[in-house]
Amino acid sequence: MTDPPALDVVIVNWNGGALLRACLASLAAVDDAASVQVTVVDNASRDGSTEELPALPRPLLLIRNPENLGFGRACDQGAAAGYAPAILFLNPDTQVEPDALGLARAALMADPRTGIVGARLVDPDGRTARSCARAPSGLGLLGRALALDRLGLVRPHFLVEWDHAEDRAVDQVMGAFLMIRRDLFAALGGFDPRFFVYWEDADLCTRARTAGFTVRHVAGAVARHVGQGTTRQVRALRLFYFLRSQILYAGKHHGLAAALALTAASFGAQVPLRLALALARRSPGEAAEVLRAAALLAAALPGVLGAARPRPAG
Repeated sequence: MTDPPALDVVIVNWNGGALLRACLASLAAVDDAASVQVTVVDNASRDGSTEELPALPRPLLLIRNPENLGFGRACDQGAAAGYAPAILFLNPDTQVEPDALGLARAALMADPRTGIVGARLVDPDGRTARSCARAPSGLGLLGRALALDRLGLVRPHFLVEWDHAEDRAVDQVMGAFLMIRRDLFAALGGFDPRFFVYWEDADLCTRARTAGFTVRHVAGAVARHVGQGTTRQVRALRLFYFLRSQILYAGKHHGLAAALALTAASFGAQVPLRLALALARRSPGEAAEVLRAAALLAAALPGVLGAARPRPAG
């Protein structure tokens, strides 16, 4: 096709299987699909999920990595392969409504100070997910790690008190559907590759707002989101990377003391709480996964704390 795309859609896939195919089928049916270039970056899947993919108006660009490079690095790969003025990072466990991309892109481009927009995510039953979040402060991170939010002593990370029914500026939108101006993405240096998975969306939104740009929720743009569609199969690794990434975020944005406090809270509160819940459910397999995640974090801790420092953009 000779006309340049108006939007690049980057999907990072890891054993997405039928979820990826359903996601691509929804993209093939969006309004003005011919103006959308889709790139799938496959992180060494072993389930054949990149075979027999649905046809799209523009030929699909498929990048196959011989090993799993992590979400952020793979997103950066996919972004570098395109040149549209806007980039949508989309999870393979989503399905977009026909008008979602157009509404989100229009909101992104309506104001030059809007840097990132997100969609209204709904679960498979159509219920709106409270997916927008507050900027994670150092004390907020620590309080939630200590489960103080469950006691009402610390505000929750996500804006659960808001129904997400109208457009508004927010601190953070979820990386399952995150659209950003290409020039801003380049100026920020893309995703920070130190976040293998989790918290990379919070980090990107924080850096965009620090640079003077607004992050907006667009209620009319709707995407169905399964949630943990491909990571639920690796429970121990999922918990390990979540804990690791929150320590990295704390260190990068709030200093080494915050990273050390989150480390202590991880081993002193989050791991014991998850272990107790697993034992209460009489699930020895789940308990073993929690212990494995803790062992992985302990082994990785020197590198994690060493990496928990500011990274220059660019």
